[in-house]
Parts: sequence; C-alpha cells; structure tokens
Amino acid sequence: MTTGFNSIRTEIEQPQAWRVETRTRLSGAIAVVAIVAVAVLAAAPVFVSRGVVQDLFFILTMLTLAQNWNLLAGYAGLISVGQQLFVGCGAYALFGLVILGGLDPILAIPIAGLLAMLVAVPTAFFSFRLYGPYFAIGTWVIAEVGRLLFAQWKMLGGGTGTSLPREATKDMLGLSLLQDWFGMRASAAADALAYWLALALATLTIGLVYKLLRSKQGLGLAAVRDNENAARAIGVDARRLKTAIYLLTAFLTGVVGALIYLQKARISPDAAFSLTDWTAYVVFIVVIGGIGTIEGPILGVLVFFLLQNAFSNYGSWYLLALGALAIVIMLFAPRGLWGLISDRTGWELFPVRRLLKGGPPIKTDKGGPHG
Repeated sequence: MTTGFNSIRTEIEQPQAWRVETRTRLSGAIAVVAIVAVAVLAAAPVFVSRGVVQDLFFILTMLTLAQNWNLLAGYAGLISVGQQLFVGCGAYALFGLVILGGLDPILAIPIAGLLAMLVAVPTAFFSFRLYGPYFAIGTWVIAEVGRLLFAQWKMLGGGTGTSLPREATKDMLGLSLLQDWFGMRASAAADALAYWLALALATLTIGLVYKLLRSKQGLGLAAVRDNENAARAIGVDARRLKTAIYLLTAFLTGVVGALIYLQKARISPDAAFSLTDWTAYVVFIVVIGGIGTIEGPILGVLVFFLLQNAFSNYGSWYLLALGALAIVIMLFAPRGLWGLISDRTGWELFPVRRLLKGGPPIKTDKGGPHG
C-alpha cells in the first residue's frame, strides 16, 4: 500500500541481554600461566637445593599472611596491627596438640587454625567496638596480652619456649613416603613436606580471595570499605561481613603460624608474637605492592625478599631502608607498585571489577525518498 508520504521502515536488531563480566583476555592467559607456575613450583623440591626450598617456603608463607592482611585491611577496611596474635595462637596450638595431646603435626595444623579462629571470637567482640586508629591500637594491645599469657604456659616452656620432640617430627604423616619415593633425607623430606603444604595454602588463599571478591559478598565488602553508612543504607550487613572476614583471616593466619613453626620446630612467645616479623613486614609487603589488589602482595613479597637478602646484613640500617622505601612508595605511588604498573598498562591479572556488556534492542530508522 502506497501513500504520498515517505515510508519509514523500522528494523529492530536481535535483542541483547545485559551481562556482567569480570574476566579479560589477559586474565584468561594468566590463568594458564598460573597453573603452569604452580606445577613448576610443586616440582621444585625434587630438583633444587634445600636452601632454595626454604627460601620458597618463606616467600609462600609471607605471601599468604600478606593476602590475609590485605583482605582484612584493603577490602574490609579493618587496619589491624595485631595479626601476630593469630600466628602465635596457631603456632602454640600446634605445639600443645603435638606435645601434650600426642597428635600428628600434619593433622594438628588445621585444628590449630580452628583454635586461632576461636580466639578471634572474643577479640572481635572487644576490638569491633573501636574504630579507625583505635581499632589498630586495640588489636596490638590484645596481641600483647596474648603474648604475656602464653609466656606463663610452663608446660610449653614459659617465656623461654620449647622445641618439638624429634620423634613427633620424624614420624610425621607422609614423611616416610617422601623418603622412599624421592630418596630424601629426613630433614630434606620434612622441608619438602612443609613447602608443599605452604604452596597449597598460598594457592588456596589466593583462589579463595579471588572467588570472594567476584561474589555478591565481595560487592558488599567493597561497599562497606568505601562507605559503611551508605552500605548499611542499601541493605548490606556490615557487621556480619566484617566479622566473617575477621574470623576467616584469623583461621588462615593461624594455619600459617602453625606451618611456620612446624618448619622451625622451636617456639618462644617473643618470636611467635613478634610484631615486626608477622605484622610490620606483612604491612610493608602489602603497602609497597599495592593494597586492595590481589597482585600487589605477590609483587610486594618478591620485592621484600630481594631487599631482605640484599641488605639484611646491615642491621638497623636495613629496617630504616625498608621504612624509607615504604614512605617513598606511599608519597609517589599511593596505590603501590602494582597500582603504578596497572595505571600505565591497564593490566589486571585478577580482575574483580564488573564490566556491563550487552544492552536492550537497538532501533534503526531508514527513510525512503519515494512512496
């Protein structure tokens, strides 16, 4: 049917639904690289020296501690300087379960983490009533109280500490298999076993943090960190989220503490509850690497390890150099070294930002010059 007016034909394209994506091409490639890297690291004890295995164990345990503190401070907004409490509780729980309970050290490690999480329940009750710098000071005070209490535990050496029985470490679960399969000596097999547990724990922690941040709870956590009052206004249970993160990081930190002191085989209150070793260094790793990112602690722990090996013989000057570097990074790269790299390259190895793609139907009008 024709008319004297121009006919207008409207074509509607195929409808496209909105979708939210977090993965990128780079992150897909990195996933493959990560799998290969974990496989290579898993094979390391068979091919490298015992000293290299111990260095890798140190890197992996510090990385796990850093990822936990980053989750607590960088995402939940809880700036704690008392994480040494859970390292010490996990370590002493391991020694108590082995020496007093006769439990196999490998089986005692997850139980030690649960006991550290149990300690976190009353500490959360008190510390969550404090905010900002008062929360940070409160967590440090609670950790010091924990150190003083464990120093009174005479059955585990009191203030001077104690060592694990040789029989317990010699007959650990899986140790004889490593000796038979790879022909390792007992000491090398013990280091390899501790290393593999550290590798599994670091991989699990990074995967767990990544999955959490990509979930609905991760969105709520980011909202709480940015503006807790606004998050509450839109229905986010801020107290519940922060408590869950606090307990989760306490458990994982306690497991790391148990694993570290299983490898050391000796413990004392001053060492297990050291502010410098288990909190100050961890904060340094996260700050120089990039707080609020998964990539930051990975980069930060590598920088920290290199600096420690290069300058640790200089005593107090080494600590001053670390502090000066942290100040420079905070002044000129507030988002850390990874933030600097990401800003210039656009790289996101573990993307958690939501990208909205797709959309409603698109209409296109085409007019004709004749009827």
